[in-house]
Amino acid sequence: IMPFQEFVTVLVRDPRTQKEDSWHSYKDYEIFIHTNSMCFTRKTSCVRRRFREFVWLRQRLQSNAVLIQLPELPSKTPFFNMNNPHHVDHRRQGLQEFLEKIVQDTLLLSDSRLHLFLQTQLSPEDMEACVSGQTKYSVADAIHQFASLNRRFPIEDEERKKGKNDAGSDSESSSSGLRPSDDSISCGCKASPASEES
Repeated sequence: IMPFQEFVTVLVRDPRTQKEDSWHSYKDYEIFIHTNSMCFTRKTSCVRRRFREFVWLRQRLQSNAVLIQLPELPSKTPFFNMNNPHHVDHRRQGLQEFLEKIVQDTLLLSDSRLHLFLQTQLSPEDMEACVSGQTKYSVADAIHQFASLNRRFPIEDEERKKGKNDAGSDSESSSSGLRPSDDSISCGCKASPASEES
């Protein structure tokens, strides 16, 4: 019998441009988690985060774990060009490496902010409020609530019973247009990690 081997797979993928207003836009990235670790409330999740939220997360984790040397984020270069696929992919890889190192550290895994960051779409302000007990919902509530609201999670059984299998439709809408794909590990997110806007 194999000993129980804990794993945490974390993928940062599918960079997309989001418009803030007519002048400003930014890239955000999908964070996909698949794990059997007891530390995680949910075993699969997908959220979208932007670079500045990673910066916030690193600062918070560092202030909690003073003695740990946290991995670096990809450098915030003044020459970062959102329209340059090489720049975007370099940053995406850096963000993924950062998270991969973080989730290997038991002390960092005990920080609720990390779980809210990875498994909910709460803003940094809301994550902070939740962690410090200023919200009606707990950290676990927030994660469950996000999962139940987020129709992108596999609900394959019901979908299969109804015989709805439009895996071929390539709908880009992130709200409700996405149906869970058959590959449960993709958790209804776009299955190909390599897909890149040109």
